[in-house]
Amino acid sequence: MAATSTTTDAAIPRARRGGAPSTTPAKGRRRTNDRAAYVFLTPWMLGAAVLTLAPMLFSLYMSFTDYNLFDAPRWIGLANYKRILFDDPEVRDTVGVTLLYVVVATPLKLIAALGVALLLHTRRKGRNFYRAAFYMPSLIGASVGAAIVWRLLFSTGSVVDRFLGTFGVHTGGWISNPDWSLMSLVALSVWQFGAPMVIFLAALQQIPRDLYEAAEIDGAGPWRRFVSVTVPMLSPVIFFNLVLEMVHAFQMFNSAFVLSNGTGGPAGSTHVYSMYLYELGFNDFRMGYAAALTWVLLLVVGVVTAVLFKTSGRWVHYAGEEK
Repeated sequence: MAATSTTTDAAIPRARRGGAPSTTPAKGRRRTNDRAAYVFLTPWMLGAAVLTLAPMLFSLYMSFTDYNLFDAPRWIGLANYKRILFDDPEVRDTVGVTLLYVVVATPLKLIAALGVALLLHTRRKGRNFYRAAFYMPSLIGASVGAAIVWRLLFSTGSVVDRFLGTFGVHTGGWISNPDWSLMSLVALSVWQFGAPMVIFLAALQQIPRDLYEAAEIDGAGPWRRFVSVTVPMLSPVIFFNLVLEMVHAFQMFNSAFVLSNGTGGPAGSTHVYSMYLYELGFNDFRMGYAAALTWVLLLVVGVVTAVLFKTSGRWVHYAGEEK
């Protein structure tokens, strides 16, 4: 009996007998795994620090200086920001053009993406081909070559101009018309709806079929099922695409630069904020002022994103969430 009691006591962990717990091999393996993880993360952390964090901090410092790339930066405090807010009319003009582009292009692109995703969600022959075909513009749409082709399509006497002329719409070419030039940029953006379309398509496939069947039994028609079932179930994905496309729209540069030959014309109708920032930094070598414009853009995008997140609780519905 004594031997049995001794054996039983030895089998009981020290922690259960009230003694201090011993260092287990599992803890040693966990520390080893942590060290290995940090070793593998080191190249990424170094890259983020050297290529992202350090340039951002230097840019923030430059925004408080007068810097032209050739002379040493001269500290001027908040002078750049005061000029942006009160003394530069070009900033107000470019902000107006940019906001108009964001407000028009972003919802139209999402509507096109959702509409095509709904069409491709049905079981039809050749749908994989159409999915790839509709996604392709997202891969090439932001390139300079695509923008050049777009410029040729919407110039005076082009295919689009002649086609619209057959219906009595004579714009003289969208590129050269201040009233329509920005719409050519919007059309180019909407044409690149492939990326949000794929995200919508993946989300549509996750909606339970039972919800549609229950709504149909209750007498809901196609439109009612779309409004009462599809849109609420897609609301998290709509919100995700909205934030993503809004941020991209604020940063739009390549298309406006190529379509206007780097001038922002005609009459400043395509002179977006990012192009003005580029001109100041790389044409006029006013790097300090350009850096301040960059940080203002970052702040504006951050505020708009925060507002979207703040208001999302009113219309974004997550599965299993109780309202």
